[in-house]
Amino acid sequence: MRTISLAGAISIGIGGMVGGGIFAVLGEAVSLAHGATTISFFIAGIVALLTAYSYAKLSVTYQSEGGTVTFIDKAFGDNILSGSINLMLWLSYLVTISLYATAFSSYGGTFFKNNSSMLQHILISVAIIVPAIINIVSSSFVEKSEVIIVGIKLSLLVLIIVVATPYIQTNRLSVSNWDTPLSIVSAGMIIFVAYEGFELIANSAQDIKDPIKNLPRAFYISVIIVIILYVLISIVTVGNVSAKELITAKDYALAIAAKPALGQTGFIIVSVAALLSTFSAINATIYGNARLGFIIAKDGELPRQLLYERREIPIMGVVWTTLFSLILANSIDLSQIAIIGSAGFLLIFFIVNISAYRLRYTIGANSYILILSSLLSFLALVILLSYTYHSNPKAVIIFMAFIIISLLLYFVY
Repeated sequence: MRTISLAGAISIGIGGMVGGGIFAVLGEAVSLAHGATTISFFIAGIVALLTAYSYAKLSVTYQSEGGTVTFIDKAFGDNILSGSINLMLWLSYLVTISLYATAFSSYGGTFFKNNSSMLQHILISVAIIVPAIINIVSSSFVEKSEVIIVGIKLSLLVLIIVVATPYIQTNRLSVSNWDTPLSIVSAGMIIFVAYEGFELIANSAQDIKDPIKNLPRAFYISVIIVIILYVLISIVTVGNVSAKELITAKDYALAIAAKPALGQTGFIIVSVAALLSTFSAINATIYGNARLGFIIAKDGELPRQLLYERREIPIMGVVWTTLFSLILANSIDLSQIAIIGSAGFLLIFFIVNISAYRLRYTIGANSYILILSSLLSFLALVILLSYTYHSNPKAVIIFMAFIIISLLLYFVY
């Protein structure tokens, strides 16, 4: 029985994107693009929207909770490419959880006078362990609470946009304050992880009412709404606060942006919104990744221990997701996590776009749009990795290590 309406499907997409990503990567974008941060968010949004076309077409034809995993398997069969990419997806969600947890600690640390490194690690660990316990005790709470939390998050962000708009200084957005074109595009690719999440609609495709009509609508509407939201947030942020101040406080840039309009109260409101957003995003991502691990283990590509479940909760999936997320979040800094996360999803979305092209006749998709989406996602990945190789080579090394680990896991299991 199909139980999810169009509004529910849209909330899944928006909730997946407007998690902790925007709070975590806004400062990174400003530090690279400066006054052109809005352009960076728009460029990343276009790549996401084109990829959403592939997901929409694939989801209508292959309605399965496997989502991305199913699409790649249908296009390439059961081989090293599909197997390793499925594992890369599982690893990429671990990185996403780490990103959200790091953002949680950055905003949470602003409430303490002594914001030490030890405190940051404690907050990171709490942000991952508590949602994991909630997932084990009551997974239904995760599902039921997400719609409410998405509404609260959007309301708070819209509030900040409305009250801060009159304080915008347009000269801060002028071309004279833009960085180089390469930096602007690279910033867009680094923050691409903030658009990750719309693909979760595909995992609910079999439960969405009138899927032929509502699935495409859900993908396009949710991505377009988030593009508009991110563009407005970036305008308000850059227009209200100098680039120097934002870079200094880049780990909690959006909270700083609320100060001109609302003072310390605005700072606190945004910080609380960030804590709520990142916590709920971690909650939902642990929920989704535990089930993804269950599906992959069922295909024999991860240890069979991940198949252990109780009350239809994949307990070992939650445990593994929690453990590896804790290790990642406490050992890699925020900028590296953002780069690795964006690179991981750009690679996966490139493969999904290629999958859609291979299945274009079956899914009834436009070849030219699929070629464009494949080229743009591949070009975006190349630009991100080449730029990062010179500015943050360790992040590229870690990303390559993730690819190697995915291949090794495939050969082992």
